[in-house]
Amino acid sequence: MSRPKNKAQLLEAAHTNFSSLVGYIQEYPHLKFIEFPEGYLNRNSSDVLAHLYHWHLMLLNWYEVGMKGEKPHIPAKGYTWKTTPELNIEIQAKYRNITFDEALVRFSLSHNKLIHLIESHTDEELFTKKKYKWTSSTSLGAYLISATSSHYDWAQKLIKKCGKKVLANSIV
Repeated sequence: MSRPKNKAQLLEAAHTNFSSLVGYIQEYPHLKFIEFPEGYLNRNSSDVLAHLYHWHLMLLNWYEVGMKGEKPHIPAKGYTWKTTPELNIEIQAKYRNITFDEALVRFSLSHNKLIHLIESHTDEELFTKKKYKWTSSTSLGAYLISATSSHYDWAQKLIKKCGKKVLANSIV
C-alpha cells in the first residue's frame, strides 16, 4: 500500500493495517504467548502492542499541547528523534508486565482515538505542511501515518519474523 496522500487513504491504511495486525495475531494465537528471540527489545507481542499504544498516547499529547498553541515535547521530554532507541527502552520497561489482553484493549482504544482525530480534520488540515506550528516542517497527516499504518506494518513484520524464528528453533 502506498503512503496515504489524503484523509480517505489515511483512514483506509490505518484501518487495513490495524485489522491485518490484529487478525494475524488472532490467526496464530500462539503469538500471544511466545517469547521473542534474544536481541529484540520487545520481548513478545504484548510488548509490541504496548509500544504502539504508548506512541499513540504521545501523539495524542503532542496534538493536545500543540493545538493549544504550546510547544509539545516531541518525541518526549528529555528525548530527541536521535535518542528514540533510549525512549523505546523506557517504554518497554514501563509495560513489561502487561498482559496480552490488556495490551490489545489499550491499543484498540488508542487506535480508535486516532481514527476519531483523523475523522475530525479535513484533507487540508491533515496534509498541508506547516499548517500547524507544532508539526514543524511536516504535516499532521505525516505524524498520523507514522503512528498508525506505518507503525502497524512494522509491528506485524516484527511479530511475524520473531514468530517464525521461535517456531524454527523449536522444531530443531
